[in-house]
Amino acid sequence: MAKSKGNRVQVILECTEHKNSGLAGTSRYITTKNRKNTPDRMEIKKFNPIMKKYTIHKEIK
Repeated sequence: MAKSKGNRVQVILECTEHKNSGLAGTSRYITTKNRKNTPDRMEIKKFNPIMKKYTIHKEIK
């Protein structure tokens, strides 16, 4: 029987403020999360290089 790779999955985080501001480009980060410990979508404050400040980045599907 094949063993699964586990609960860790790769997720993409996208800036919410940048999307609403109308500026060109996007700020996205790729990270991993444990699906068992955090079943809902992640929200992390990350640096947005286009806006030059820390903003909330949410997990996208």
